Amino acid sequence: MTDLIPDLIEALSRGGPALMLIAAVSVVTLALILSKLWQMLRLGAWRRASVEQAVTLWTAGDRDAARAALSGLRNMRASVARAAMATTTRLTATQAREETTRIARAELAQARQGLRALELIATIAPLLGLLGTVLGMIEAFQALQESGARADPAALAGGIWEALLTTAAGMAVAIPAGVALAGFDGLAERVQMDMEDAATRIFLTGEDNV
Repeated sequence: MTDLIPDLIEALSRGGPALMLIAAVSVVTLALILSKLWQMLRLGAWRRASVEQAVTLWTAGDRDAARAALSGLRNMRASVARAAMATTTRLTATQAREETTRIARAELAQARQGLRALELIATIAPLLGLLGTVLGMIEAFQALQESGARADPAALAGGIWEALLTTAAGMAVAIPAGVALAGFDGLAERVQMDMEDAATRIFLTGEDNV
């Protein structure tokens, strides 16, 4: 355990600046994923049963119970459902839909916050690894040229595997970033579909249609 940090520092130094940059990007990636998980939990991205129950009560005509079911809920779906219930009783149908859409867009903007950064990392991390590998290969072949007939195959192989370290590191960072991006993006799409479904059902059974 005590030798872990020195070994890590040595590996980073062998990979050169590109590997150090990839290591920094990996730290940023981990921070982004953890913060996004916390944000999605706080926004209630996985909580949908209570809102579905409230919408069901609304469509059944029990408006007071529907509003009571939403009171105290702090999540994206509940915010949109509350807005739809409130606006459908005091605004025209067009105005109610526009106001609810505005609120839904604001909630979805929070759900998608940080996804562009993950997308960028998933794109550039392999390129950084490839850049490090190319630079390492250039150095290895320069050393081979300078050594001439006295070239040591073992030294050349060592230079090549050190250069390939950056490619592996870049892929190791890009894969979790891409998986996290796909997961969060899919979750945001599911929330959007739930919002649209709830708002539509509320508008179709508005008090002026009863």
